[in-house]
Amino acid sequence: MNNDNNAHSTTAGLVRRRVARAVAVIALTMGGVYLCVSAWLWANSAVPQRSLEQWIDDPSEALEQGAYLARAGNCVSCHTVEGGMEFSGGVPFYTDFGVLYSTNITPDSSHGIGQWSFEDFYASMKNGVRPNGEHLYPAFPYTDFALVSEQDLAYLFVYLKNLEPSNSAPPKNELTFPFSLRPTLAFWKLLFHDPEPQLDADLTELVARGEYLVEGLGHCGACHTPRNVLGAEQPELALTGGMQVHATRLQNLRLWSAVNLTPHEAGLGSWTEQDLTQYLHTGKSDKAVVHGPMTEVIINSLSRLTERDTNAMASYLKTLEAKAQPIQASVNAQEDLFAEGEVVYTVHCGSCHLPDAAGAEGLGVPLKHNPIVQAPGPESLINTILYGPHLPARPFSVDRSNMGMFGKRLSNQDIASLATYLRNSFGNAAGAVTASQVQAQR
Repeated sequence: MNNDNNAHSTTAGLVRRRVARAVAVIALTMGGVYLCVSAWLWANSAVPQRSLEQWIDDPSEALEQGAYLARAGNCVSCHTVEGGMEFSGGVPFYTDFGVLYSTNITPDSSHGIGQWSFEDFYASMKNGVRPNGEHLYPAFPYTDFALVSEQDLAYLFVYLKNLEPSNSAPPKNELTFPFSLRPTLAFWKLLFHDPEPQLDADLTELVARGEYLVEGLGHCGACHTPRNVLGAEQPELALTGGMQVHATRLQNLRLWSAVNLTPHEAGLGSWTEQDLTQYLHTGKSDKAVVHGPMTEVIINSLSRLTERDTNAMASYLKTLEAKAQPIQASVNAQEDLFAEGEVVYTVHCGSCHLPDAAGAEGLGVPLKHNPIVQAPGPESLINTILYGPHLPARPFSVDRSNMGMFGKRLSNQDIASLATYLRNSFGNAAGAVTASQVQAQR
């Protein structure tokens, strides 16, 4: 009987959402924001009751599992400001619509989730809704967390509820109008959010685990997928690379380009599953050494998972369709730029990365078929040339020569020529780089 009721509820919910999307299209045509809000509320009105007790048999196990899931989701990086108490929020996220600040997710009753029920938590993770009915901005990746099982959400909720409370109040968001109006997110969700997404049922157990971590808890697409003009991920270009503003040690805020994670030649095509597993689990491999925004992901999250889970993620990524974003800036008829870049490479880079860019043990990493070199945008490559990679702090270490900063040695044009040469030599294929793009990263 319960199964029949659940099936009926799921079917009814699906019908409600489809009708609501149709209403949203009409609302867009008529300019009726109120109609959009009403449609979203109606579509999600029949949410079944959620009980924490049905999922928790052993509180100690729940705490242990919840802590692991929090690491898998890298909650600490997004909800802990430098020098602040863990999970107390306040981390800024810079978007095209303004600045958003992460929330306090400790069990503080005033500024955190101390008064939340499991149903409240479930609604925030699956539907992006606060207990008071306000919509959450998708900088909090509930579009990905919707894939997380109710069992795991229960474990995670128990863990967060047992953290030390912090009464820290994050700054108020600084968004431009009309994006500062939360009710507009109701329409956004009707277009871009599925609260009940489905995982691929035909995968092996290991690959299915990888899909769950990559697409769900790990929310890799939040950084590695390009977004449309409304800030939604573009599913047709999933995991082919994205852009973000981020600050790393010794640097101010800068634009970074996330790499293509598919097996395309411009992405991870030259990486073996073992290369990828080793990199995810340790932050280093024969192909790369972690730096930039990925440092937090490796140090705070992936390196603290089991090797089986990082192997599962690697296995899943290697099964993806190989695809890449179109090359935006042509490099045709730029022989002078190539010649200049080759000279700069020979003088400053070839001794460590070798003349053929294949790299060598103890020296530079390979630049041939390198995903950072071929990323959709050149920003991460430019940052590395300007400031060096700035590797994670000890005890992290690598048995390679330490790359220095070339920002003071080379002009904007020198670096633009070098980057263009690298992005279109040694089997690499990517857009040209201009001196103005280099200057923007200084």
